[in-house]
Amino acid sequence: MRDWRGGGRLSGRETVGRVIAGAVARQLLAPEGIGIFGHTVEAASIRARRFDRGEIERNELRCADAEAARRMVERIAAIRAAGDSAGGVVEVVAEGVPAGLGDPVFDKLDARLAAAMLSIGGVKGVEFGEGFGLAGMRGSEANDPLGPSGAGANRAGGIQGGISNGRPVTLRIAVKPPSSIALPQESVTLEGEPVVITVGGRHDACLCPRVVPVAEAMAALVLADAYLRQRALGAAPARRAAEGRET
Repeated sequence: MRDWRGGGRLSGRETVGRVIAGAVARQLLAPEGIGIFGHTVEAASIRARRFDRGEIERNELRCADAEAARRMVERIAAIRAAGDSAGGVVEVVAEGVPAGLGDPVFDKLDARLAAAMLSIGGVKGVEFGEGFGLAGMRGSEANDPLGPSGAGANRAGGIQGGISNGRPVTLRIAVKPPSSIALPQESVTLEGEPVVITVGGRHDACLCPRVVPVAEAMAALVLADAYLRQRALGAAPARRAAEGRET
């Protein structure tokens, strides 16, 4: 799949089908009380410190911290003017996810979500809950105690042992700086000869705000699959019994 006009498999245009399918998945999940939102938590090494959900769609970075968003925009503009690009981190949260979605071994919910996120162009890392921060904790700090209402601190990001635990499913993805930059870069010809190239045309200096709706869509698709699978498996015994095939 190659389009010389810029619409091939490496183009962000490829994600339009994902977002359309994700919109359908959202309609399936909404009656079950499952909602999904994403936002930029870091861009150009500037980290959001506050969270105002209503702010996400008010700024071009889709950041929930208005002040951080302003600084991100300024720094990215400076990076773009220098002919370079910047990376960042996007967070996706799924609220209302019931306990029990997923599988304990080969079809873990976090594994499915991670695969979906890494299939998005420019995404190079995924973490759930406290993520890599868990590596520096003790078990007594990292464990999510269970209570009548489910897990407590949600350090695991709403998934334990590959199965949702009833808490919000929270993940973050690392988005690399776009490789299409105006600065000279080393490459090789088809014959393997060294060459210096520069990339022209219009290119984003930071992918984070564009990745947000795509990541939301991919999360919706995975959760819809998991929900439908659980519903089908749960309905099967009752259906067999009704048909007189099982007592």
